[in-house]
Amino acid sequence: MQLKAPRGTYDILPPESSKWQYIEGILKETAETFGYREIRTPIFEHTELFERGVGTSTDIVTKEMYTFKDKSLRSLTLRPENTASCARALIEHSIYSGIMPAKWYYIGPMFRYDRPQTGRYRQFHQFGVEAFGSNSPYLDAEVIILLIEVLKRLGLKEYELHINSVGCTQCRDVYRQKLIEHITPVKDRLCPDCQTRYQQNPLRVLDCKEKSCHQAIVNYPTLFQHLCSDCASHYDMVKEALKANSIDYRHDDNLVRGLDYYTNTAFEIHIPGIGAQSAVGGGGRYNGLVEDCGGPDLPGIGFAMGIERLLLAVNTLAAKGLDSGKSDVFITTMSDQYELQALELLTRLRQKNIRAEKDYMGRSGRAQMKYADKLGARMVIIIGDDEIQQGYFTLRDMQSKEQVQIDKKEIVESVKDRLAKFRGGNG
Repeated sequence: MQLKAPRGTYDILPPESSKWQYIEGILKETAETFGYREIRTPIFEHTELFERGVGTSTDIVTKEMYTFKDKSLRSLTLRPENTASCARALIEHSIYSGIMPAKWYYIGPMFRYDRPQTGRYRQFHQFGVEAFGSNSPYLDAEVIILLIEVLKRLGLKEYELHINSVGCTQCRDVYRQKLIEHITPVKDRLCPDCQTRYQQNPLRVLDCKEKSCHQAIVNYPTLFQHLCSDCASHYDMVKEALKANSIDYRHDDNLVRGLDYYTNTAFEIHIPGIGAQSAVGGGGRYNGLVEDCGGPDLPGIGFAMGIERLLLAVNTLAAKGLDSGKSDVFITTMSDQYELQALELLTRLRQKNIRAEKDYMGRSGRAQMKYADKLGARMVIIIGDDEIQQGYFTLRDMQSKEQVQIDKKEIVESVKDRLAKFRGGNG
């Protein structure tokens, strides 16, 4: 049997990996501009963390987690999301005893046993930010503004921000009872999953993907109508801050997010044209999560974006991003006897952070030039008999086809200067 990547996973090969590097660079740069610093958590955690943090009634915990026993019979789970892991790290290392808020970002793979579809996989990659320690509605706004700034820097202008408030424990308890009363008479029209869980967590019915459930509960009472005064005031301040920063949004009563830990502000970003499920990211406030995971009563807010979903949305990347996998310079040798000189020059170029390549397959001079073209090399350095005897290298511009002879001692600086001019002209 031919070995292949497991269903729902895939390899990221060049030149596609260049797009990933470009996007990841923008994500990191944007997060750090906003004062967030990178955190890296384990790919697997104790299963209990996600049961307590994500919620036992969620689809993630009940259906989608990759859980296994290790040799000591401990139950471990490949992380299906990273917010609970960040909360665990905050508690384990007593970060909360230092300067607050703690502002982190992450990029990495997550794992869910779900039906693979366009832009969604069983191993998928997320970029996310988390801010712990402050209940300020203006921090909510900052996190949303960061999300919008990412889209802008990626050149994505067509997007829709959906926001809602899912309230606090007190006002949500009142609402849950009202929602149960509304659902109970039509419970037989719900999908099997919602029939079994609506008593425990009726908000999951609002988040269900089955059309029959939404049709059954038409005209349901909204959470927004049942917010307590504190939650309503918090939500109003978030909306006011978004307006002050020229961020357009749409209030969405259906938006409750798929995880149990959310409180107050919830939001999602939708981009048209990437399939039936247009959401590329979302998040919200989770003021009870740290305490649920065994820590102090500490507020938090964050979001996560699917990088695969972003790639679907980003149809054209900036030229500098696509160029990142290409060579700056290719060294062509006209004879095997000049391989040593070529390798020495290759090293000198790379030490100056110039992306340089040479042939290792014994190609002819003409074949080497074709290979250089395939690599996207901007320039070719030719080393032949004349060059070695007279102390120069021939430098060929692969776009203009012009050739110049440059002293061997000056070749590295000459290449560096020319590349700077090329990039300056394209910038």
